[in-house]
Amino acid sequence: MLLTGEESDGPCRDIAETACKVEPGNFSRHVAALSASKVADGLIDPKLVLSWLLTVLGAPAAMIGLLVPVREAGALLPQLFTAGALRQMAKRKWAWAAAALGQGLAALSILISAITLEGAAAGAAILGALGVLALCRSVASVTHKDVLGKTVAKSRRGTATGAAGTVGAATVLSFGALLIAFPEQRMETVLCGLCVAGLAWIYAGFIFVRTKEDGGETEGGGNMVGLALSQLTLLKDPQLQRFLLTRGLLISTALAPPYLVSLAAKAGGADFEEAFGGLGLLVIASALAGLFSSYVWGRLADVSSRKVLALTALAASLTLGLALCLNAIGLIAAVWALPLTIFGLMIAYQGVRLGRSTHLVDMASEETRAAYTALSNTLIGFVLLAGGGFGFLAQAQGEVTVIAVFAVMSLLAVPVALSLEEVQQADGPETG
Repeated sequence: MLLTGEESDGPCRDIAETACKVEPGNFSRHVAALSASKVADGLIDPKLVLSWLLTVLGAPAAMIGLLVPVREAGALLPQLFTAGALRQMAKRKWAWAAAALGQGLAALSILISAITLEGAAAGAAILGALGVLALCRSVASVTHKDVLGKTVAKSRRGTATGAAGTVGAATVLSFGALLIAFPEQRMETVLCGLCVAGLAWIYAGFIFVRTKEDGGETEGGGNMVGLALSQLTLLKDPQLQRFLLTRGLLISTALAPPYLVSLAAKAGGADFEEAFGGLGLLVIASALAGLFSSYVWGRLADVSSRKVLALTALAASLTLGLALCLNAIGLIAAVWALPLTIFGLMIAYQGVRLGRSTHLVDMASEETRAAYTALSNTLIGFVLLAGGGFGFLAQAQGEVTVIAVFAVMSLLAVPVALSLEEVQQADGPETG
């Protein structure tokens, strides 16, 4: 196969014989559906696109500040409670497809709200739709790793995710170029992006239902709250503990960008927005990072996901250190400085996402994969909520202090990641 560098009839690892026979087709469907989903994610990015949109629509600052927490916490926190119910489905591709459809309809609702409403009404409507989108995404997150683990061979899972990330990044890069090329039509461009995002998610759902998935284990459905409490016993696994600590430290890669922008904005003063180029250049810097790194990180994660996590943690720490150095010598507001640091940090962020996803899927068995995913995402959701406290730290001590803390967090993640087991070097557990 072109993407994997392997023959289509090559050995399958950690999947059933029946799944092995149709694995090439399933691999292609995963890439197509994930590519459409990642395109949509980039076009509706709350950190950049929706924040700009609510500002233009005149929504209160408090509502704009809720965009990222609603999106991230809404996608992660419900997972511990929904995983048990989702396990009652023998074929979980239907849940992922329904979640994709829900995200598409929510994105189109955001589009309609942006066209018809203004001010606080627009902010409330868009936040509500974003909450629905995030909840649907939580279902997609739990079920995708489970379906991926059942239908795609171990040696090709990271490649599928990485290839989709590259396709998504290339499309979002074009979106950023349009924002820069046509500044007077920026609102129209953003609205078209929202429409494409909605349609892309709907398309992804229709593609994903064609995945040939064998029925899986359905034990463990039952009462969701009881299951949530019982799944906490999984924390006794020392490898899961180390994985969660690594992932918790690496939230620095997700939280740092707004503080970098704020630091550069204060240093540049009134001329900063004009010099920097606004929304388009931010989108381009982020998209280029994904375009250049996603496929590479995915391939490397198939070889050693723990080393990918360690390497990306080191890269994030060095990039944040570079930003502090540029600020110290008065260059952080230069036209090239912020795009460069955002680019470097987003390369690390892409590696973190692919490394942690691949490691979790390969670390768990078919019986524990959904529970591990739900537990991990829920606990990290609480960590991200707590991460809102960095805003108070920035207000009291300044962005430099927060960025320095993030750099230290990333550096501490290096030895923890290296202490993880090399899960790609052993065949998965027997499933009978």
